[in-house]
Amino acid sequence: MSVLELRDVSRWYGNVVAVNGVTMTVGPGVTGLLGPNGAGKSTLIHMMGGFLAPSNGQVGIDGQRIWKNPSVYRHIGLVPEREAAYDFLSGRQFVRSMAKLHKLSDPDAAAERALGMVEMAAAADRAIGTYSKGMKQRIKMASALVHDPPVLLLDEPFNGMDPRQRLQLMDLIRKMAAEGRTVLFSSHILEEVERLAHHIEVIIAGRHAASGDFRAIRRLMTDRPHMFAIRSSDDRRLAAVLIADDSTRGVELTSTGLQVEAVDFLRFTSLLPQAARTADIRLLEVSPADESLESVFSYLVAS
Repeated sequence: MSVLELRDVSRWYGNVVAVNGVTMTVGPGVTGLLGPNGAGKSTLIHMMGGFLAPSNGQVGIDGQRIWKNPSVYRHIGLVPEREAAYDFLSGRQFVRSMAKLHKLSDPDAAAERALGMVEMAAAADRAIGTYSKGMKQRIKMASALVHDPPVLLLDEPFNGMDPRQRLQLMDLIRKMAAEGRTVLFSSHILEEVERLAHHIEVIIAGRHAASGDFRAIRRLMTDRPHMFAIRSSDDRRLAAVLIADDSTRGVELTSTGLQVEAVDFLRFTSLLPQAARTADIRLLEVSPADESLESVFSYLVAS
């Protein structure tokens, strides 16, 4: 099991700061890297993959520095966002060439295994230039897997894939994580990150904005109200009790129940069951209304 570590990492281009003082640790499992366009996600991934030098700080894997350390490249597979394949080669030729660059003992067998993992064996003899965007993404994935690395860095891997291809890749990523690999991927499709990643790292304007489970991150945002959808046996009476307490800022009675805006999360979550019990009101449903990953991300970007 491999662990990536970034310690106070910065990268600048002239007067432009792309990444500024980022410290994070990425371990086994699936980690989602989130951030708006231009936030520095690709720059971070390229530094983790050893393709870009940090201007300051250290990027390492299992205690070893990555930059200018070819011995660690066998442990890392990188799928860049930009096209990184030669259109005149067939998919099989491209993946086999990656196996040869890694000096694998049986490059042909390694290439066939990787092609099979991404379901590209049937199209492997076609020129890459004839592939769709989704097929190009999968052939890049095969090239990153050909040497069986314990760490995978995937920059927007779902771009251009149809729904079936996305599901297949998600299943493959889950399988690799279950095997103990470290998988980090960036994506602008927040629903997929929420479904796939057990951990998120948020980058905004080159800085590390948040880290952890997105629900835990939401809990830490104490300056923001928390929205709850509630159904009970007597919504009107429950609304009167809740609005009278300082832990709430607004209670709206709707056709489907209550929409409650809580400004003191801990106090409210303690108040609600007590108030219901005292008033002899049964709580039928209590669910957070703003804890989707998209909501958390929007809050972080706006803060």
